[in-house]
Order: sequence, then C-alpha cells, then structure tokens
Amino acid sequence: MTGVDFSGATIAQREPLSFTKNQVLQLLPKIRDGQNVLACAVLATCNRTELYLHTAQPVDALALLARAAGVPADTYRALSTARQGEDAVQHIMAVAAGMKSQIFGDDQIVTQVRQALDLGYEAQCMDSVLGALLRRAVAAGKRVKSQTRLTGVPSSAAARGVERAQTFFGGLDGKQAVVIGNGEMGRLAAGLLRQAGCRVTITLRSYRHGETIVPAGCATHAYEDRFALIDGADLVFSATTSPHFTLTAGQLRAMRTPPRLLVDLAMPRDIDADAATLPGVTVWNLDDLGRLADENAEERARAQAILDREYAEFKAWYDYRQALPVMGLIKDAACERVHFDHQYEDLARSGDWDGVIQLAVGKTVDMLLGGMKDIVSEERLAGCLRHIKKGSGR
Repeated sequence: MTGVDFSGATIAQREPLSFTKNQVLQLLPKIRDGQNVLACAVLATCNRTELYLHTAQPVDALALLARAAGVPADTYRALSTARQGEDAVQHIMAVAAGMKSQIFGDDQIVTQVRQALDLGYEAQCMDSVLGALLRRAVAAGKRVKSQTRLTGVPSSAAARGVERAQTFFGGLDGKQAVVIGNGEMGRLAAGLLRQAGCRVTITLRSYRHGETIVPAGCATHAYEDRFALIDGADLVFSATTSPHFTLTAGQLRAMRTPPRLLVDLAMPRDIDADAATLPGVTVWNLDDLGRLADENAEERARAQAILDREYAEFKAWYDYRQALPVMGLIKDAACERVHFDHQYEDLARSGDWDGVIQLAVGKTVDMLLGGMKDIVSEERLAGCLRHIKKGSGR
C-alpha cells in the first residue's frame, strides 16, 4: 500500500489526492490496468488517501496512484508512506480501529474502510485476497469499538468541532449556528450543535419531501441564499463535497456581522483559508481540530490484542491459501508412490482393501511428517489429531 495522511502532509498537500466516491470509482479501473496489479482499493477520507494493492510482483504503488489521479508522483515521494506484506496488513487493521486517526478512536473510519471495500467490488477491481483483508479489517475495527473504550471524549471530527466551539464561546446555549451541507457529516454536526443548545439552520441545495433527512429541531434554508443567513450568525460549520469554496474571504468581508467562528469539516476545504485574516474571525479546519491524546494505556493494549488476533487469523488463512498449489503437488506425489509400490498391489490382489488404506495412509503421513520434522511439535500434531477426529465425527 501507499498513501498520504495528516501525519506527513498538510491539508493543502492532501487536497489534490482527496476523492469523492464517484472519483474513486473512476480511478480504480485505471489503477487495476497497471502491470502486475491483481486487485486494488482506495481509502479516501478527510485525513488520508491510501491505495491498497494485491500484485503479482512488486510495483511502484505511488506512481500508479499519481498517474491515475493526474498528479506528479515526485511531489508526493517525501510525503507518502509505503508498506508491504505484514506491515500493510497490520496498518489497515489499526486504521479501521481508529488507532491511526487524527482524532484517536475515530468512530467513522470503520465505515469508510467498508466503503472502500464496497467501491472496490463495484468497480470490479477486488479479488479474494484483498477482499478478505478489508473484510477482516472491518471486523477488527468493529470488535475494537465494541470491546474497548479508547477515549473518553467525542470521537469524530464533527463532535470534536462542537466540543471546541463550546470552549471557544464558553457554552453554545442560544447561539445561532449555520451548517452548510446536509450529508452525513453535516447532519451529525447539526444534531450535536442542537443538543448543545444552538439554534441551528441547515442549508440545502434541494429538498425532496420524504427523502431529505434533517435532524430534529433544525431549520432549513436554500443553499443559494446562505450569505444572508450567515451574516449575523455566531458560528458556521461547513461539510460538503463541493469542489469550490462555500465561503470565501471576500464574501465574508462583505457581511456586516460575519460569524466569529468558522469550522471547516470538508476535504477539499470548503472555507477559504484567507477568511482567518479577517478581524474577529477564527477558522478551524480538520488539521486544526487536532489529534486527541490517548492516555488509557490499558484500553490501548486491549485494542492491540484484538488486532493481533485478527492479524493472526488472516495470516493463517492467507498462508493456507498460498500453500494450496503445493498441497496438490504433494497429493500427486503421494499417489505416484502408491501406484509404484508392490506392497499395495499384493494387498489389492488379495482383496485386503483395509490393508491398502492403512498402508497408504501410514506411508503418506510418514512422508509428510518426515519432510516437516524441523517444524513438527506435539502441540501442532495434537491440533491436527483434533481436526481429523472432528471430521470423522468421533
């Protein structure tokens, strides 16, 4: 895998590699057509863009991603991270669990990993290996969420933004808030602001009765008329997938009473960074919300133990899958030994088929164990015995 994230690249550097769902669907076939690529998936979130590959031979993953995205690979060499094999497997599991998020323990990332898996299948760019890995990562993330408590604070960018806004204003009760965008993040922010005591209005590009979801207690307003609504508001949250700014410094400068606080939850950014130069206006983007410190070492250790078990199970499945061709060769070689051994022929002529079976099984087991004498242990053999007896119903 290769990718850029908040730890090595600023929000401005990450923006050219931020993709919507439709853009990911367009990118994946281009990447899959690269030489030696068997399967691919792209995880695109506000804080990271990562390409996961299953390949026949080592490839320059960053070059594949950059070529498909139309950006120069050299620009991102120093900003990106590459991982292979065990390191890549353990990384995606930790990512899905929120342990690599800017806001530690992020609740949304496991859903985003699931989305990367679904988009890979939708684009017909997934195979059994990469599909199994991402499903295992999702399962690991869900187990960590349900069995541990990584942090005791809100674990999403929207929740973090509302929490910090409360500190900024000394409380939000009665404050006038405008939320630009009615997607998942916008609705979450609106609901949290309403719970904190704000009077909340959400801007909508369109409204379909029975289809448009608006959090309880929130008013709505047409997106096109947002400036009149924002002028005089206390704070604005913006969370859209627009390729253009929803608020520019010029638009805010033209207002009589611009909001004191602007919180940008979008990637690419919704709010012009120059807005922060206006007197009395504070702008926070995703990087400004920052990573929360995790001081609960015991819960972190429990989460890591879960990830270690999930990794071990995936590795066992993968190793078995990789060994299947060799298993077939072993079966063929054992059958040849049976055909060319006169002891079998003598038993078969006498009709002693139980003897044929016992001799064939005995010699085959001896051959197998003799070839693995350096790794055979009593514990492993006991596990093999249990498996055989389970299959026989004894």
